[in-house]
Amino acid sequence: MPELPPLPTIGQLVFAAIAFFTCASSLGVVLARNLFHGALALVATLFGVAALYVMLEAEFLAVSQVLVYVGAISTLITFAIMLTRSMMYGKTSPLNRQWGKTGLFAVMIFLALYGFVGAIPWADSAAPVLADESMIAALGVQFVTNYVIAFEVLGLLLLVALVGAVMLARDNN
Repeated sequence: MPELPPLPTIGQLVFAAIAFFTCASSLGVVLARNLFHGALALVATLFGVAALYVMLEAEFLAVSQVLVYVGAISTLITFAIMLTRSMMYGKTSPLNRQWGKTGLFAVMIFLALYGFVGAIPWADSAAPVLADESMIAALGVQFVTNYVIAFEVLGLLLLVALVGAVMLARDNN
């Protein structure tokens, strides 16, 4: 009598549900006829990626994903759509004359990536992180020592972008 395959664990089922949610919402980004609905689907996709980071025990990446991409980038995209009111209500077609070529190209890339990932000899387990080797603390020290100029310039750049967005919104009213 042949052996039955083992039942999936709870972790595998949760991962499958999160992966399905992320893939479905990413399809919503691509196939949405309304640009605002596509932006909302992008927010859902980015939350799904953050949940996958949590499943991979990369909490710092998950928090960074939520703060930077969901909090800042998607808010910026949503405001840009709302500031250009004509794009917010317009319906566009997600398909054009290039859909066949694009689909073939996407399948070819997927197959190539599948071949590359299958050819990599993956390690069976990761080395444990010791208590004194905290990556987040080391990253924080690097931000305020070696990369303080780049960190401050980035903050200034974001401030200028925020002021420019406020000025654009103010001029349109």
